[in-house]
Amino acid sequence: QVQLVESGGGLVQAGGSLRLSCALSKRTSYNMGWFRQAPGKEREFVAAINWTGGTTYYADSVKGRCTIARDSAPNTVHLQMNSLKPEDTAVYYCAVRQGYDSIHNYYSKAYWYDYWGQGTQVTVSS
Repeated sequence: QVQLVESGGGLVQAGGSLRLSCALSKRTSYNMGWFRQAPGKEREFVAAINWTGGTTYYADSVKGRCTIARDSAPNTVHLQMNSLKPEDTAVYYCAVRQGYDSIHNYYSKAYWYDYWGQGTQVTVSS
C-alpha cells in the first residue's frame, strides 16, 4: 500500500504560479500522473512522468505552462504551474502506478493508476 500526500495548492491571481508536490509514503518505483477535476466536470489528465523521470507528458491545455519533475528526494514529484488561468481552477490529484510498466499508452488513463492522493485545491482568480 502506498499513500500519497499532495501539497502546494492555494489561491493565486491569473498569471501567477504555483508548485504542487506529491510525496509517497515509501520508497518504490513508480510512474506518476497528475489529474484535475473542476466542479461539474469530469476528471482530466494534466501531466505525467515515467518511472525513470526521463519522459514527461502534458495535456494540450497546460503544455508550455506546466513542468512535471522528480525532486532530488526519491519519493517526491513536483508540478510547477505558471501563467495560471481561471480555467485552471480545480482540485488537483496525483496518482501513481507502482513498478516499471511503460507509461506511454496509458499516461492519461485514470484507471491505469493504482493509488491516488486526497487532492489539493487550486483556485485562480481573474
